[in-house]
Amino acid sequence: MNAMHASLGWIGIVRLGLVQTALGSIVVLTTATLNRVMVVELALAATIPGALVGLHYAVQILRPVWGHRSDHGNRRTPWIIGGIATLGLGGALAALSVALMADRFALGMALAVAAFLLVGVGVGAAGTSLLALLASAVAPARRPAAATIVWLMMILGMAVTAVLAGGFLDPYSPLRLVAVTGGVAGLAFMLACAALWRVESRLARPVLAAEPAAPGFRVSLADAWADPQARLFTIFVFVSMLAYSAQDLILEPFAGLVFGMTPGETTKLAGVQHGGVFLGMVFTGIAGTLLSRRHPGVLRIFTVAGCFGSALMIGGLVLAAAAPQGWPLVGNVVALGVANGVFAVAAIGSMMALAGTAGPRRSGMRMGLWGAAQAIAFGLGGLAGTVAVDLLRLVTDDPASAYGAVFALEGVAFLAAAVIALRLAGARPSASPAMVPAE
Repeated sequence: MNAMHASLGWIGIVRLGLVQTALGSIVVLTTATLNRVMVVELALAATIPGALVGLHYAVQILRPVWGHRSDHGNRRTPWIIGGIATLGLGGALAALSVALMADRFALGMALAVAAFLLVGVGVGAAGTSLLALLASAVAPARRPAAATIVWLMMILGMAVTAVLAGGFLDPYSPLRLVAVTGGVAGLAFMLACAALWRVESRLARPVLAAEPAAPGFRVSLADAWADPQARLFTIFVFVSMLAYSAQDLILEPFAGLVFGMTPGETTKLAGVQHGGVFLGMVFTGIAGTLLSRRHPGVLRIFTVAGCFGSALMIGGLVLAAAAPQGWPLVGNVVALGVANGVFAVAAIGSMMALAGTAGPRRSGMRMGLWGAAQAIAFGLGGLAGTVAVDLLRLVTDDPASAYGAVFALEGVAFLAAAVIALRLAGARPSASPAMVPAE
């Protein structure tokens, strides 16, 4: 391992996964629950919560800055705790802003903009530093399982919070919304602090203390971009996540318009897709961990297979749009979820491996660079998918053709991501002289 004599054990990995649980529990309220309240209870245009969620993605373009700052210190824990605190404050203020919108819309909107900026800052700072710590402190053979654990625990946090908070929110009132969101934020912060307690200091040596000082931001960014693997992986993350996120906002409307499904049926369809993602993640985590000792490149194989599988299942949706009668839509969507889960966990594991190989003083910048690419792709993906459908429906009276064309573009993007993943094997990290400390 780089600059350390011990790596995180399974308990340590699970404890860091609890931080992801805390992060997910706050995010789900701000991006889902508040979205619903604004559209349904306040009868606002869906564009307003959409723009606010997009704002929280946009500010995450600064992830390389936060990753670089965490590279400068001897510990990443303060950055993670600070990020969770900022996220919790942003979540609480977001709930307050929605409560204010009912009577004082301008004031509520101004507060909402500030709150969602804080949410984006908190997610970026905490998430980047947490992944950088995992990359530096997890043994290579455990990285596939570690990637699976932390992501599944984040999903668990979202699911449990949605169910429990949903119960406390009924009957709805603005005061109850603020109280529940503030309570979740406070509990999440305490959970993160407890989970992080002495995790980093219990390593044989602190991950960063024995490394030379990190250079300035521009030098560090130039070094990361000069590394062929880091640069190519940034492009892969953007392309794959663009395709991954573009399907989110159009799959349920597609099922409703083309297959005549009811709102309840399309909600169940989304649920079985997430179930498929879960299965794909678990499979990749277990298989990747078992095979990685003998086959170090197994994560790349899973990444390519997941992207190709996603493209194939998206192709199935294109065929479904052309001939919906008798098409096994549910099975198609489940298989799409499995392929998505395989590529997502494999990509995260590969991300940790590349960042870990770069060294503790460089991993934060690389995680920040990839996190920024992912955030931009997620922000653009949902918007691009819905805008493309709307534009195509202006050209053709057949909604199935419009959705089929957009799905075809997503499939091409997944194929492009698979080709980029194949090329990653040929890229070699550069021994850039730019890492000579400049500040």
